[in-house]
Amino acid sequence: MKEGATHVAVATDHVIESFRNGLWPGYKTGEGIEPDLLAQFQPLEEILSAAGIVVWPMVEFEADDALAAGASLAAQDTRVERVIICTPDKDLAQCVRGKRVVQLNRRTRVTFDEAGVIQKFGVTPESIPDYLALVGDAADGYPGLPGWGTKSSAAVLAKFIHLESIPKDHREWRVNAANAGTLAITLAREWEHAQLFRTLATLRTDIPLFEDVDQLRWNGPTPAFPAIAARLDAAVTETTRRSQRR
Repeated sequence: MKEGATHVAVATDHVIESFRNGLWPGYKTGEGIEPDLLAQFQPLEEILSAAGIVVWPMVEFEADDALAAGASLAAQDTRVERVIICTPDKDLAQCVRGKRVVQLNRRTRVTFDEAGVIQKFGVTPESIPDYLALVGDAADGYPGLPGWGTKSSAAVLAKFIHLESIPKDHREWRVNAANAGTLAITLAREWEHAQLFRTLATLRTDIPLFEDVDQLRWNGPTPAFPAIAARLDAAVTETTRRSQRR
């Protein structure tokens, strides 16, 4: 926002679980989240709303789905110069389009356009769900297919784009992939898993988050913000306690 963004929205995982948990038993849940971190979820949404920022709290879907849907909707408006998706999550790379819809890693300050996605993963944004289906995503809780690493997956999908287009006979691949015969056998044997993992990796863009992009315009904090800011400033933190003990 300090750098000139005029329209802003933040997606949150209001609850950790989503429809994907019903598709794969190992999909990520809220189990193991530190209580101190979990306790920040509700205040975060309250503070953002008071700051005048649109919040999309997700229940059935995930925050990543909201980011994907929001980016897709915003990009359809010809008035929008650029859509910046602020997250390092690799599954959001599927939403990048040319130089108009880009992904920003706020920690490293690196922005990926379509050429950047290809350089990083070896495949176009269109192939990211297929790529994740093969290599897996430990953060989301699905393993991918045995033997399919990042290099072999990128080599095959760079040529064939989607799983369905990969020839069953590895001799037709003609790509630089080690143990291609074994990979082909694994893909055939684990075909249903590959399709399921791709479904898990595919972000939903059909969520009706807003009707007009101007609903995302930031017009400054709401009247409720000063009271919340004062409450936070007055909060007793661990650092405050240590200072008081001294």
